[in-house]
Amino acid sequence: MEIKLTTAEIRTILQGCQYTLRLVGSSKDYRRLQSSESFSTSNDVVLNDAFNILGEIVDAIDDVEQFTQQGKSNYGAGN
Repeated sequence: MEIKLTTAEIRTILQGCQYTLRLVGSSKDYRRLQSSESFSTSNDVVLNDAFNILGEIVDAIDDVEQFTQQGKSNYGAGN
């Protein structure tokens, strides 16, 4: 089964995930857990890394959209 999402929907979902990660990261309990000596991940990844990665993906989507729009504008200008 394929889920069909528009670019706007994808961007909104990713930004919503970023917002959720920010909420979790700002919680007192999460900060306590992450600062624990026992807290570790296999690649030393922390929640802020995931937040930043989602931001990069949203930026890349915006870049593709902008490039696509410029391409359509340039193509249409030649007619």
